[in-house]
Amino acid sequence: MNSNQLFERIENSKKPEFGDILSKSFELYKKVFSKGIVHALIMFALAIPFILAVYLPLLPFYIDMLQNAGDPYYQPTFLEGFSVVMIIVWVIVIFALSFIMQVLNISIYGHFLKVVKNEDLGLTEETGGYFTIAKKYFGKIILISLANMGISIVAMLACYFPLFYVIVPLQLVILIFIFNPEMSVENIIKAAFKLGNKYWFTFFGLIFISGLLSALGIILCYIGVIATLFFSYVVMYYMYKDTIGFEEENKSESWNVIVE
Repeated sequence: MNSNQLFERIENSKKPEFGDILSKSFELYKKVFSKGIVHALIMFALAIPFILAVYLPLLPFYIDMLQNAGDPYYQPTFLEGFSVVMIIVWVIVIFALSFIMQVLNISIYGHFLKVVKNEDLGLTEETGGYFTIAKKYFGKIILISLANMGISIVAMLACYFPLFYVIVPLQLVILIFIFNPEMSVENIIKAAFKLGNKYWFTFFGLIFISGLLSALGIILCYIGVIATLFFSYVVMYYMYKDTIGFEEENKSESWNVIVE
């Protein structure tokens, strides 16, 4: 689908039904539940090296705090012994790793959405590996991430209210990219804002509710998040399908009409 077709579909799209999307999302997530857990486990496994890179240099500081916890005269010295150069290098490494993590997480997210699409539409399309999207579109994902970060910073500087507004379009940017990876970054962002503007209140409600439901796993000592994390992604899938839709879906409907 090219950009003109995408914008036309957004223009002609029908308003998504809040309750209908949630209901369908619950039903579909039952079918892809085990696959969602696998994707969540991979995502958590990837986070371990990042966490180690962030906190390992600070380990002596935390150990020192624990050892002197009962000393009323103890004054913690954060990053003592680290030169300015070491601190700058550490910050740069963390910044670079955060972008790499972002790319890998988007790739896993995209793979899951393709699995969901196959399950929902009864397709057998090749979904590739978990990191196929990252390998093929690494540079584009970095650009999209930088663009999202830039938009967020500008919105935050404008007294925070615009940041509240751009939450919805920014959530749609990655979603539109996954299903239209060949489009330019500029058109992906334009499409996300066009779609987000049209159904802002419905989408915000869906994102908010699905986010709460996905976070329910925290109640089970955080381990349950693995089981609930990807529910919100199923909701996002239906937000796309019920507005923009897929060409495969249209072909399937045409074939059913012919058969009948």
